[in-house]
Amino acid sequence: MNRNIAQLVSDRSRLLGPNVSTFYDDPVHVVKGDGVWLWDADGRKYLDCYNNVPHVGHCNERVVEAICRQTKTLNTHTRYLHDGILDYVERLTGTMGVSLDTAIMTCTGSEANDVALRMAEAVTGKRGIVATDATYHGNTALVSQLSRSNIPSVGFGLDRFFRFAEAPDSYRKPDPDGTKFADAVAEQIEEHEKSGTGFAALVICPFLLNEGFPIMTDDWLKPVAEVVRKAGGLLICDEVQSGFGRTGTHFWAHQKMGVVPDIVTLGKPMANGHPVGGLVTNADTMKAFRSGFSYFNTFGGNPVSAAAAMAVLEEMEDKKLMANAKAVGDHARARLAKMKDDYDFIGDVRGSGMVFGAELVLDRESKEPASEFTDRVINAMRKRGILHSKLGRHKNTLKIRPPMPFTIENADLLFDTLDDVLAQTPLAQ
Repeated sequence: MNRNIAQLVSDRSRLLGPNVSTFYDDPVHVVKGDGVWLWDADGRKYLDCYNNVPHVGHCNERVVEAICRQTKTLNTHTRYLHDGILDYVERLTGTMGVSLDTAIMTCTGSEANDVALRMAEAVTGKRGIVATDATYHGNTALVSQLSRSNIPSVGFGLDRFFRFAEAPDSYRKPDPDGTKFADAVAEQIEEHEKSGTGFAALVICPFLLNEGFPIMTDDWLKPVAEVVRKAGGLLICDEVQSGFGRTGTHFWAHQKMGVVPDIVTLGKPMANGHPVGGLVTNADTMKAFRSGFSYFNTFGGNPVSAAAAMAVLEEMEDKKLMANAKAVGDHARARLAKMKDDYDFIGDVRGSGMVFGAELVLDRESKEPASEFTDRVINAMRKRGILHSKLGRHKNTLKIRPPMPFTIENADLLFDTLDDVLAQTPLAQ
């Protein structure tokens, strides 16, 4: 059925339920993707500056061929033996520290984080979890309790196991080396112990993407990790958004931040849109989990998923996409810094590699967030054929997180258009 936009919106509500999220005031009906480009039903072309799911580009030929080839051969669950999952896990863990040498494959990052929390309970015998207060880690009943950016109204009473430390805000409350955050985490750990729940783990995105990726020193997680380990807990790094070379300097953001986690959780970009997630940990943690839980995932690590995920790693290496992220990211931040000189409402510029953006404010002295203005800028950019979004505690930081093949020429189109939109969009409406 060929529906127009109004019909699509109406039928989504009827068939999928109310409040199903869409981007932009005028949603985009996408029908085709290629590399860093998307096309809508009317044939209009959009530059995708948002999607980290098609990590190596929309409809990447290597990934598509790997999926088709394996689908024609075999697809079943992991209770049968097959090489694909083993070959992939061996290559995946080879990108991490030597202690991170064993993995569980899932279908989503939510599942991976859910398993990680149960691993922490299996190792420590405790259930108290600490996270940042402006984040998102998934939507299972357990993991949704972590998500302060979208606080659940129901949750089977699981909220009593979760406490939150104020996320770093380098623009308003500088804490470049993470010592203030480490103290805040220590306070929440103590509260867990006082309550009798006990402390099991800290869950954190090492690049703090949902928190607006504040500017931190490259070893800022070290004091936090020391607090966690001293208290007998596990450090869980959620690399769903920050991993697979996106920062441009390291394959994993936790490497950039100078720590080796106990568990690394993965998702969105693992297989370029094929539903793959997972986690990597050490042998002792895995043994404790496997002894305490009988975990099986019908689709996690199936031969087709493993083939798609392997193709992503091969494409990244073959096309040197991490180096590309570094070069493009450096250029992008330079363009943003120049724009900051021209526009007083750009309060701060930040990022690393293929994640970059700027925080928009009503004035630089008060640093009052320009959240409504940010919405109008994003919608104006969509009208001009550029797709990106916003994030952060105040939803006023431009979220620019394109596929990894994004080029300097693509970045120049983005920022030339953004410059024009900012010049034409009034701060107050």
